[in-house]
Amino acid sequence: MEIISDILYWISTGLLVPVIVILIIVFIRALLLIGSFFGQYLTIRKTSAHVRKALTDVTAETLDDVIAKLPKTDNVLVIAYIRKMISLRYNKAEVKRLLAEFEIDADKDLGLSKMLVKLGPMLGLMGTLIPMGPALAGLASGDIESMARNMQVAFATTVTGLVASAIGYVTQQVKQRWYLQDITNLEYLSEVISNS
Repeated sequence: MEIISDILYWISTGLLVPVIVILIIVFIRALLLIGSFFGQYLTIRKTSAHVRKALTDVTAETLDDVIAKLPKTDNVLVIAYIRKMISLRYNKAEVKRLLAEFEIDADKDLGLSKMLVKLGPMLGLMGTLIPMGPALAGLASGDIESMARNMQVAFATTVTGLVASAIGYVTQQVKQRWYLQDITNLEYLSEVISNS
């Protein structure tokens, strides 16, 4: 039984460095996500009013006017899909496929946020529990310095994992609202196209 315990101890101790390295990478990725999220927020804030205005009182006869009311650049996903749907309006099956494609693209954009929500706490917990073994062994042998160093690593990994997870959670919630509004707009446009 002691051999099995030793093997498990070596495995868990050997995982500490990879867990910390991955946690640092996840944290850096979360910081980069904040930057891209802020840029995306500014862009969506500018263009959402244009999209709303362009789709107000749209009919089958005024579909070409929608494109003229939209911003010239396709820097927001929904604008690119509105243009595609209007250009393919005579192919109803293609319009439906574009709706499904938009949902897939939106889910891809949410992928990093979802990963951070799940991976941050997992890595933080692993980074907390792995150094606890050596910390308790240091306490038992009276090596307070070793215990303090291991406890410092344990708390630091927990905080880092939770911060990465919080960033992922907030960005996921906001982006889901954005994409829900976009899907509503695209479904409305799809209905207008299908009734033409």
